[in-house]
Amino acid sequence: MELRQLGTSDLRITPIVLGTWAIGGWWWGGTDDEAAGKAVEAAVDEGINCIDTAPVYGFGHSERIVGEAISGRREEVVVATKCGLRWDREEGQHFFDDDTRQAGQVSVYRNLRRDSILEECEQSLKRLGVDVIDLYQCHWPDPTTPIEETMGALTELLDQGVIRAIGVSNFSVEQIQQCLQHGPLHSSQPRFSLLQRASMEELIPFCDDRDVANIVYSSLEQGILTGKVTPDRQFEEGDKRPEKNPWFQEGNLRQALAVIDESLRPVAEAHDATLAQTALAWTIWAPGITAALAGARRAEQARENAAAMEIELSEEQWQDILTAFQTLEAKAGFG
Repeated sequence: MELRQLGTSDLRITPIVLGTWAIGGWWWGGTDDEAAGKAVEAAVDEGINCIDTAPVYGFGHSERIVGEAISGRREEVVVATKCGLRWDREEGQHFFDDDTRQAGQVSVYRNLRRDSILEECEQSLKRLGVDVIDLYQCHWPDPTTPIEETMGALTELLDQGVIRAIGVSNFSVEQIQQCLQHGPLHSSQPRFSLLQRASMEELIPFCDDRDVANIVYSSLEQGILTGKVTPDRQFEEGDKRPEKNPWFQEGNLRQALAVIDESLRPVAEAHDATLAQTALAWTIWAPGITAALAGARRAEQARENAAAMEIELSEEQWQDILTAFQTLEAKAGFG
């Protein structure tokens, strides 16, 4: 199984990383804990060695599911989690309010203050049932806290051996530049998929040039690139994708599905692969990409995602797919 270097750290990860936002339940219309645990186990069984989670995914629930699933298999897994989104402390920058199944009405704040990071780290260690967090990432930037303070706290945890690598998510080029002035930075986690490629213009090349690994999220665009989300899809109560992601709007979705059928399907059939596997293969072979997060709520989805690591697209196939989606972006008016 191919392993890729995580920036300048001593960690090596598979090109596909298991994403666990959905198994936390929040935003995705709930979760099945037993199926979620089996999905985590299946991912590890199939060779995926990195699992990405966060406290806010189900307000602690995703971390607990991951912790239980990897119990007894800790040495097989690079555990990545995050800090900086608090629903239990009203400090920092207010981010959003939501009515959730897991925690009721919540107000979420971006908080990357030193004391908050140290407190969150301790809580995550307990929920995950681990002694060390391999990759600890700032979930979103907090404009109310100096980056020097944030990096100071993360470097402190790194020096203590509580974490093994430092990462950020949703940070701009300018913010990453500031991070690099105040300590080591091993990874960046931007949004990137065939339907959302803005980070490829500047952010991903910037990080790649500085040996900061790019671990991208929403690689399947919350399920659209699987080809299974059709205009007549009925979403469960609490599933916020249709109201939050413009690609789920019927007109945009129909256009996306047409391009998926025209450009991805022939390549998928040539490789005896699914549409999801082909979209993931395209992503992990894009320039500057270290790994792609792929979520799974069931074991069969985890196994399907893992198999994408075995697909090798030709340069012509990769470019033809990109060209088709660039045309879609221009037609739809956004990307």
